[in-house]
Amino acid sequence: MDLEIINIASNTDNNRNIKDHTHYSKLKNPLCGDELQIELIIKNNKIVDFGYHGKSCVFCQASASLLSRITINNQKDKINNLCEEAKFYFDQNIEIEEKKWVLLKKLFRKKNLARKECILLPFKVLKKIVSK
Repeated sequence: MDLEIINIASNTDNNRNIKDHTHYSKLKNPLCGDELQIELIIKNNKIVDFGYHGKSCVFCQASASLLSRITINNQKDKINNLCEEAKFYFDQNIEIEEKKWVLLKKLFRKKNLARKECILLPFKVLKKIVSK
């Protein structure tokens, strides 16, 4: 287990319920059983608060933690594009070029390919919200 992944997952600042959320979605990974719910407050097409919770592995938790930190104060359409492109970072070995997403490089590594579905679950949950 990579200590960097554990350190990322241990940042639980946004691992919480948002009482007055405006949007939420929940998914379960059929391969491993990870479950994740994301709750957002979106105002003027901008994510202003992000909370997540569920029962999941350390890779999913790390992904949700990073995603929660980098998406706050970003427009829905930019986050939608990020979620759409996330699967290509593994499949087509595309580099993450935007500076604001550079933290994701810690997860999107070839050595984590076996945990791809765990890492992508938070992106799939978030995409259900921001693609509407």
